[in-house]
Amino acid sequence: MEVFDKDLTPTDIQHRFSFPTRALQYIDFAGEFSVDLRVKDSSGELRVIGCNKRSHGGHPKPELCRGWRRYVTDYDLRVGDRVVLLAEEDHRLGSQFRIEAKRRIMVLGEEVWGDLHA
Repeated sequence: MEVFDKDLTPTDIQHRFSFPTRALQYIDFAGEFSVDLRVKDSSGELRVIGCNKRSHGGHPKPELCRGWRRYVTDYDLRVGDRVVLLAEEDHRLGSQFRIEAKRRIMVLGEEVWGDLHA
């Protein structure tokens, strides 16, 4: 099940990755403002990426932080690339989510999203 998809901005690449508030319903913060997400990437690697819930004008604003920049580097992500987070239980890896990186490419004159791999 898709939690969100988002095209990357300069802030997402250089600092932290803010994502839509509607995705909070899929993340169990257990009353805290920070949680470690166990995420399987496109290469099948288990990553632990920190997720914070900060307040912005009285509204919760979720963001990926610790471990996010490593993912950006490993996948050579650029402004305009797309990140998709999916809710997916993998009991073997113990992950809760799967993360995919995509880049816009041209195929036979058509613009499509191609998967990126580390």
